[in-house]
Amino acid sequence: MRITDQTEFNRVNVFGQGQENAAFARYFIGTSYLNPLTQPGQCPLALSNVTFEPGCRNNWHIHRAKTGGGQILICTAGEGWYQEEGKAPVSLEPGMVITIPANVKHWHGAKKDSWFAHIAFAVPGTETANEWLEPVDDAAYGALE
Repeated sequence: MRITDQTEFNRVNVFGQGQENAAFARYFIGTSYLNPLTQPGQCPLALSNVTFEPGCRNNWHIHRAKTGGGQILICTAGEGWYQEEGKAPVSLEPGMVITIPANVKHWHGAKKDSWFAHIAFAVPGTETANEWLEPVDDAAYGALE
């Protein structure tokens, strides 16, 4: 369900908006928010609720890993997009789970007219690292319906 009203979105965003994601802002177009759900050192998985304002999306990026690795997204509120390089964009809605293999170039974020949230966690692996790449092309993003 597309949600343009922030008050309504906050009501259904059950894992909470958290704080502005300033540490990674250079890798996003628009504003995103991060609400950590696990604490580093207390849990082997880093789990966070990521909230995107309408039109916000991250740059193309790759979750590198020698073995294992990748990322899982659990869509929880609003509507968004996910796209792997060379494939058609996937419309995201609450309840969808996206499994992103290691070493696959992709991006994800909100639709231009909806707030969006997903829980993100990095799949454990060896020699893991995120490689941030170019922004998603404005014209290609703007053409998504």
